[in-house]
Amino acid sequence: MHNEKSAATEVVDSEKNRLEEFEPVELILDQMLDAEPEPEMIEGMPPSDALTPADRYLELFENVQTACIFDDSKTFADCAPKIDPLDVLIRYRRVKRHPDFDLRQFVEQYFWLPERQGDDYVSNPGDSLKEHIDNLWPVLTREPQDHIPWSSLLNLPQAYIVPGGRFSETYYWDSYFTMLGLAESGRNDLLRTMADNFAWLIEIYGHIPNGNRTYYLSRSQPPVFALMVELFEEDGVRGARRYLEHLIKEYEFWMDGAESLTPNQAYRHAVMMPDGALLNRYWDDRDTPRDESWREDVETAKHSSRPANEVYRDLRAGAESGWDYSSRWLRDKDRLASIRTTKFIPVDLNAFLYKLESAIANISGVNGDRETEALFRQKAEDRRAAVTRYMWDEEQGCFRDYDWYRQEMALFSAASVVPLYVGLASHLQAERLAEAVRTRLLTPGGVMATEYETGEQWDKPNGWAPLQWMAIQGFKMYGNDALGDEIARNWLKTVSVFYNKNHKLIEKYHISGGVPREGGGGEYPLQDGFGWTNGVVRRLLGLYGENFD
Repeated sequence: MHNEKSAATEVVDSEKNRLEEFEPVELILDQMLDAEPEPEMIEGMPPSDALTPADRYLELFENVQTACIFDDSKTFADCAPKIDPLDVLIRYRRVKRHPDFDLRQFVEQYFWLPERQGDDYVSNPGDSLKEHIDNLWPVLTREPQDHIPWSSLLNLPQAYIVPGGRFSETYYWDSYFTMLGLAESGRNDLLRTMADNFAWLIEIYGHIPNGNRTYYLSRSQPPVFALMVELFEEDGVRGARRYLEHLIKEYEFWMDGAESLTPNQAYRHAVMMPDGALLNRYWDDRDTPRDESWREDVETAKHSSRPANEVYRDLRAGAESGWDYSSRWLRDKDRLASIRTTKFIPVDLNAFLYKLESAIANISGVNGDRETEALFRQKAEDRRAAVTRYMWDEEQGCFRDYDWYRQEMALFSAASVVPLYVGLASHLQAERLAEAVRTRLLTPGGVMATEYETGEQWDKPNGWAPLQWMAIQGFKMYGNDALGDEIARNWLKTVSVFYNKNHKLIEKYHISGGVPREGGGGEYPLQDGFGWTNGVVRRLLGLYGENFD
């Protein structure tokens, strides 16, 4: 149906061809390389292009990851070369067969290892939870800096917040929940610079990538830009008017190819349902192991009977969802190798796109563009009807993801609260969903991601800050203040109890029962920081105060 070569693929092919042109130089340089100078930082070079480290270093990248030079696969993906990468690769190919060759030593000689800024920060045990969060904003802030040539980091024009820990770049949907707390802390300067950074990414790359790394360019994350720009609206949608073109461009990214689909076909993120309705799925333009989780992806694919490239695509699409990983995306909920993310129509993604369509309609109306307003109002209403038709479970009283490949509903999860958060649900649906959440997901510590205990981090027993916020505000928007307040107080107790004991905030919490503790599962150790936990908790402290019992 579509055979166009992606821009990313063209860049990779171009670089490979360039490398092949340089291959003969290896013979010419033999004697020169025997007395190679100490690598130095090259100044005045252009910023990094869109090549990922795996594209750029080819078998060197694969061999470093396979050899487990670093405990975390992401470390080498974040390294920057000290000299031209082509020279690094040429030198590697020449010396790797030497009996005394040491791969770790080679990497340390030719690459700058990533710095972990903020690791030396020590919190003051005497600080209140609110003071701790306010003091962390400068620690998690990154300013524009001179770009290291050929680094995987995409330099941004203005200041931004990173989550913390191993995550030394900004992330798309994380940033929205972080921005909630920045607004509460009075950091309107960072609200504007972060929104402008994302608008800039849309202008340059046509979408907001998962994060500002080259290896994230092939995918996005849950589209929350429309929610971001609402955070500093001056009057209705007026404050968001300057971003209308960016919102439309983001929408075009998610709907690319939709106009040429026929029923039961899919292209990239767009899926046409049997009745002609258009809905969306998570997707990644690449079908290779993720640079930042290369070893993990290769190992997962080994345990699947499917072609490895299909597994890689679904792992990548799962990363785009932000729920990496969850039983939501698995055929067999106890086996990650059964992942099939691209076969699901996710309720949260389509709710966020409903919000995007509504925002474009609203802003167009303010601008007096009645034609665009009517067009996107209709798109939003069509999506609302399709979500209800395919993803509302009348019997269980909840929204569920839809398996478009098998044409059946999938698992129930906390993603079902997103239609409430964006105003897509009816009041009757909100009432029914409240009962489902209360009986199946609510605990004394907050709302769990799912009711299935699988070992994946976006499943029981873990609770995550963004899900709490959307559940709290979603139910309150539909008049269920009691449930919204209960979730809020439960979550604040979870974070407060853990903070009083450990003097830090973390990425996720074990909330299934007993005293709140560190959440488990996932591909990497639990991370401290932590951007979106700080943001949601800071906003809730503003709403409920510090005495929330």
